[in-house]
Formats: sequence, C-alpha cells, structure tokens
Amino acid sequence: MTTSYAPAEHGTSARDPAPSAETPGIGPGRRYDLDWLRVCAFGVLIFYHVGILYVTWDAHVKSRYSSPAIEPVMGLINPWRLALLFFISGVAVRFAIDKAPLGGFVLARSTRLFVPLAFGALVICVPQSYVALRYLGEIPPGFLAFYRDYLGLGRYAFSLPDLHHLWYVAAILAYTLIVAAALPVLRAATGALGDPFFGWLARGRSWRLLFVPAIPFVLYVAILEVYLSSTDFGDWAGVARTFTFFLIGFLAAKNEDFWNAVDHALPASIGLSLVLGGLLLTAWLNQFDMAADTRLLYAALLLRALYAWSIFVMLLGLARRFANRPSRALTYLTAAVFPYYIVHQTIIVVSGYWFTMHEVPLAIEVAAILGATILGCVLSYELIRRVAVLRPLFGLPLREKKALQPLPLLEPTAR
Repeated sequence: MTTSYAPAEHGTSARDPAPSAETPGIGPGRRYDLDWLRVCAFGVLIFYHVGILYVTWDAHVKSRYSSPAIEPVMGLINPWRLALLFFISGVAVRFAIDKAPLGGFVLARSTRLFVPLAFGALVICVPQSYVALRYLGEIPPGFLAFYRDYLGLGRYAFSLPDLHHLWYVAAILAYTLIVAAALPVLRAATGALGDPFFGWLARGRSWRLLFVPAIPFVLYVAILEVYLSSTDFGDWAGVARTFTFFLIGFLAAKNEDFWNAVDHALPASIGLSLVLGGLLLTAWLNQFDMAADTRLLYAALLLRALYAWSIFVMLLGLARRFANRPSRALTYLTAAVFPYYIVHQTIIVVSGYWFTMHEVPLAIEVAAILGATILGCVLSYELIRRVAVLRPLFGLPLREKKALQPLPLLEPTAR
C-alpha cells in the first residue's frame, strides 16, 4: 500500500506545502482520503461556527434565538472536529519535511503560515472584534476610530489584536516549529518506539487501536481538565490534545501498520462510536442532573475522550474505504478550503450581529447567515485565486499552476 501524502496546488511540487494551506497535486499514490477528510472537517467547522450563534455557550456575538436545543448535536461534533485537522496537518508536515532541506522547509512553512496569520490579525479579524464590542456596548459606532484603538492595543473586554478563529493557524505554526526543532529526536523515536508500537497495534485485536492510544487523552481529562482550572492555567488540555493528534499524524504518516490497524478496526470503531455517542447524548440531555453529581460529570468527560478517539479512527477508516479517489470537486475544494477558513468566521459574526440587531424570523435568519457565509467564501476565493498579490495573504502560492490530468485510481490494499 502506498501512503504518500504530498499536498501541492494543482500538481505543483510537494516540497513547499503548508499544513493548513496545502492543495491537491495529482500524482501516484496520493492520499485522496485525507484530502476529503480535511475538506469535510473544515466544512463541518464552518457549520459548527454558525451553530455557536444559537447555543447558550459563551461567544462574542449571540443570536436572539440562542437556546440549548442544538447543544447535544454540537456536543457530539466538538470532541473530534479539530482532531482530524491537526492529525492531517501532522501527516502533511511529515511528508514535506522528509522531501526538503530542513532550513528551507522551516523558512517556506513559516512564511506560508505567518503571512496569512498576520494579515488575518490586522485585517480579516478586525470586523469580528468591532461587532463583538458593539454587541457588548463597549464602543460607539465608528469602525475607523475603533481600528486606530485596535492597532494601539486598546483595553476592552478581550485583548486586541484578537486572532479569533485564526488561533488554529498559530497553533499549526508553533507545532511545526517544535517538530522541526526536535526532528532528530522524532526520527529516532519513530524507528525505536513509533514503528514497533504501531506494529503491536496492527497485530492485535481492534481494542488495541481503539483504547490504548486513547489513554493520553483520558489522562489529559483527569489531570488537566479536572484538577487544573482552564481559567487559571490556560487551556492546557486543549493544547495537549491538539499537539498529540499532530504528533500522531507525524509519526503514523508513513507507517503501513497504523493504516492496516485502522482498516481492521473500522467495524469495531463504528460500533464503539455509536455506543459512546449514545451515552454522551444521554448525558447532554440530562446535563443538569449530572451537574449535581461530580462523579457522573467526570465519567462523562472521560467517555468524551474515548468517543473522540473512536470516532477519529472510524472517520479515517471510512475515508480510506470509500473516499480514496480523486475528483475535480476535490481538486477545487482542497485549494479553496484554507481561504474559506480564513474568511468564514468574519462573515458569520458580522452577519450574525446584523440579524441580532434586527428582528427577523429564525428560519430566515439561519438561511441568510448560512447563505451569506457560503456565498462569501466562494466569491472571496474566486477573487483571491485570480489576484496574485492576494494569494499569499490567504495561504496560497503566488502563482496558480494548471492541474495535471488525473492518473488512474490506484487500488487500495490492506483492507
């Protein structure tokens, strides 16, 4: 089985892809399943961020229709929505770092991620901060006056400049630099520990893959969530989870045993995900009763960690079995998804704020915000991809190259 994953835009070299901005190259052995997973994960993320307007959880802007109604569904999405993205980023970094001199890789990757991160903080995210502070009643109308304070780091309910959703790009940049700095250690660990461990997983029954790698995530809950307050110490549990998924992607990227274990565990992962998802849904529907019993609450947190890992394995397996094939839609969407990600939340927050200030029926409001977000993403990308000066600001190569003709689909093995 070939497991190469070489993200590059429309047939360009895989020497210089960014893990959050990689775009598809058509070539032998390309992991189309991971491309599809990445596109779908970002798509789910966009709808999830629209949903944030309509739940009771804290957010900068809320709809007047916010309620607990969709919180159980959001709660089932939340544990795994970022796991796939960080895992796939780790896979992409592994293949890219093995194909380029380390110094060139670090320079190219840092530029590819830092430029859109800086541009996003200074331009794209500013309207989010403006409407959020208007929503809180902290500033008077006047965007230009606010922007002067924004650049001057004015003191408000939250710190400025604010990265908002672009924290993900900052995290990927930080994790990439950590991996590059520790590359000799990681390469040694891959041969001495990673490969034997994945081989052990592949030789055993499905429970090995479904439970043993989940142990660190259970410990993160027990130590970092239960005993350390996120408000006092920062979100160390979130950092630990995302960095661990990133490292797993990096270590497992070229390991055939890991992917064989995923294939073998697919039926069991589906069953376990359904059982754990049902238990978590029950917990969500009875959350007020559970809040009164600390033991039940902790048990739900531990189940959530196991659920996140099991559904992660399930999605990897389903994609390998049913989505490991190219298409024109995939080529387009993989190139578009990073610009979509950069612009989507600003559109959601600004349109959500406008509707919050106006009384509009719920159905019309939801349809309009979804429509504005999707249309805004599409039109933004179509403009960005055609204007050379805009492309690097949104994580794309300076020039768009023509796509190569798709090659015949390789037959997947080790099912």
